[in-house]
Amino acid sequence: MDPKDFTKHVDNLMFCLSKGLSCPVGSLIVGKHDFIEKARKIRKLLGGGMRQAGIIAAPGIIALEKMTARLKTDHENAKLLAELLSKIKGIQIDSKRIQTNIVTFHFNSSAIDDDSFIQELRENGVLALTSGKNNVRLVTHRGIEKEDIEKTAATIERILTKPQPN
Repeated sequence: MDPKDFTKHVDNLMFCLSKGLSCPVGSLIVGKHDFIEKARKIRKLLGGGMRQAGIIAAPGIIALEKMTARLKTDHENAKLLAELLSKIKGIQIDSKRIQTNIVTFHFNSSAIDDDSFIQELRENGVLALTSGKNNVRLVTHRGIEKEDIEKTAATIERILTKPQPN
């Protein structure tokens, strides 16, 4: 979706350049001149000033100019991951709800707990977080390709279906 479409009804906006745009650090706040001036003053009061920020600003420019097109691929990869996960026995996921690069799912297993599941994923090259009992969060981003999505789904299936020791 074009940012103009979902921001046409707001006066100001803050967004992060590191979330999905491959920038190592940085957020932008945009709005009318008076709002920006007020935000700058508040930032200074809270100790948020930076000196020589050009070295940090340069990746932000690249993120905005080059990486926004990559978001479409990340979102498609997330939908593919959700679709593949939905076919695995014991996983509950509403693949129709996946609209960004974030995939969350629930797994039913008495054979493996959250921490062990996340650890086994890590040992197989998949980084994930838990967000409650048996709830897992995965995020697609630059550096994650279709082959990685397929490997991740296969890894999750292997972990959830392997026989556990007594």
